[in-house]
Amino acid sequence: MTYSIAEVADRTALTTHTLRYYERDDLLLQPVSRDGAGRRRYDDEDVRWIVMLTRLRSTGMPIREVRRYAELVRNGPGNEDERLEILRGHRRDVLAQLAAVTAHLGAIEGKIALYEDALARGS
Repeated sequence: MTYSIAEVADRTALTTHTLRYYERDDLLLQPVSRDGAGRRRYDDEDVRWIVMLTRLRSTGMPIREVRRYAELVRNGPGNEDERLEILRGHRRDVLAQLAAVTAHLGAIEGKIALYEDALARGS
């Protein structure tokens, strides 16, 4: 099964502009195939990778790291240790961000509790 760029945009909640950018910036695992009229046709493997790419970007992985990771995946077996190191490093970064956001949320929750308590007491 193949999908048009508009269908992939709908499935991934990305814009067609973003999908074209990912293709131009060498972030995809394989060249996107084209139909007889030259329109892009994505397959299920393309869509799975785009979803993963979106997750990496949404969690703050820099484009250069995503590009490096994609390059390693494209190169096939034999570099799994490098791929693992990239993902472990990114996991460390995401966990640190999560801890910081959790601390900020705790402070916000504390302020909410103070205001709710003050309003309940009528002051």
